[in-house]
Amino acid sequence: MASRYWVVSLPVQNSASTLWNNLQDQISKHSFDTPLYRFNIPNLRVGTLDSLLALSDDLLKSNTFIEGVSHKIRRQIEELERVSGLETNALTVDGVPVDSYLTRFVWDEAKYPTMSPLREIVDGIHTQVAKIEDDLKVRVAEYNNVRGQLNAINRKQSGSLAVRDLSNLVKPEDIITSEHLVTLLAVVPKYSQKDWLSSYETLTTYVVPRSSKKLYEDNEYALYTVTLFGRVADNFRTSARERGFQVRDFEYSPEAQESRKQELEKLVQDQDMLRSSLLQWCYASYGEVFSSWMHFCAVRVFAESILRYGLPPYFLACVLSPSVKGEKKVRSILEGLCDSANRQVTYWKTEDEGGAMAGLGGDTDAHPYVSFTINIA
Repeated sequence: MASRYWVVSLPVQNSASTLWNNLQDQISKHSFDTPLYRFNIPNLRVGTLDSLLALSDDLLKSNTFIEGVSHKIRRQIEELERVSGLETNALTVDGVPVDSYLTRFVWDEAKYPTMSPLREIVDGIHTQVAKIEDDLKVRVAEYNNVRGQLNAINRKQSGSLAVRDLSNLVKPEDIITSEHLVTLLAVVPKYSQKDWLSSYETLTTYVVPRSSKKLYEDNEYALYTVTLFGRVADNFRTSARERGFQVRDFEYSPEAQESRKQELEKLVQDQDMLRSSLLQWCYASYGEVFSSWMHFCAVRVFAESILRYGLPPYFLACVLSPSVKGEKKVRSILEGLCDSANRQVTYWKTEDEGGAMAGLGGDTDAHPYVSFTINIA
């Protein structure tokens, strides 16, 4: 599937079918690997020159916005498919692949009545796409919130012993708690374990001899227990800190551990549900935005063709996808077909301006015909 297309309109001198045949003939002879399609635009409501000029000022800005939203949804789909381990699905509009929807474009009269003013159509498309973008922001924020909570829990469970949650490393038999005795958990630098084992009994009084047991070791630290009288626990913490050992605050609670486990399971379920829901929404919304974008492009071609070629609207609109190395040749073919017709074209003129072309933006001004690029990926 091509990802970059030109939407072009050429002025028609005699017959649109003749010009189309000439274009097909030239492309097949000189750039045979360039896909070429008619871009069928209905007879839209022209309105006044002033309304067209005012509209043309907004067309480029609106196109940038709509294109940006479509790319934003597409990137979100790619990210969701990646983290879900899913194969990339072809993006569609009502089941039609997006490239086919573009190259076989048919105007939706029911959704966008051709008798509506062009401004009304453009504003309606912009409003619809803006609402979808707002919905996307809300849905992504909800998904990212749950994902952020999960990531925070996972960091606590997988970080270094200095910061991670210790509850899944400690068993009930590792902890002694009585009226007088307590068990503390000390985080010891990996290469200071000999120092710990030789010194922990003397860091304060009333430490139970040979009570220290290693529970876990990572790349940086080792986790040890130590049992002592509760009344000297604070002194032990202070002395241990001075020797470079960290005593972690920890209270073993099976109820709290079970609660954390249930919370984690619920977050995992919520994340999976939200991810699936967001992905399905993105598939549907991408098709909706892409359809709106193509209707917007049709309006843009129509308006810019009238501003460039004048009335009545008589032009040939088409879609091409030349290779990078074939672009120059295709431009030459289009200009050659445009030159003979342009000699017959009467341009709009006003007293204050040299012509309506002053209102056009984008890459239109770089060529003697209407042309702009659509990037669908």
